Amino acid sequence: MKIIVDVNLAVRWANMLLERGIEATHWTAIGAANAQDIEIMSYARQNDYSIFTNDLDFSAILVATRASGPSVIQIRAEDIRPEPHLDRVADILVKFSTSIEQGAIITIDPNKTRLHILPFALPEESV
Repeated sequence: MKIIVDVNLAVRWANMLLERGIEATHWTAIGAANAQDIEIMSYARQNDYSIFTNDLDFSAILVATRASGPSVIQIRAEDIRPEPHLDRVADILVKFSTSIEQGAIITIDPNKTRLHILPFALPEESV
């Protein structure tokens, strides 16, 4: 599993995940800090990365396009520094690594974790 840490999260996230044995790279080590989400998603898909972010746009793009990847792991908390969340995030990445490799959206908030397998199925239209 390879993780791109989005620009809206500190570079420390990538460094601290690496220390936990999780291959992580901050987007700014790959591309421009002002890159559009679609560019980051395209790079991630082509290079077998998942995206770790605080941005809801990535999951919205996956839902709208019914794409099967890349996986998106989103942290939803007021304090998005790695220090208060690192243990939990690292544990979740390991626990759900198979789902992440196959295509998933994982939402981590202070009270719960939600897993959605990709692609999202839209409700069938009534005839």
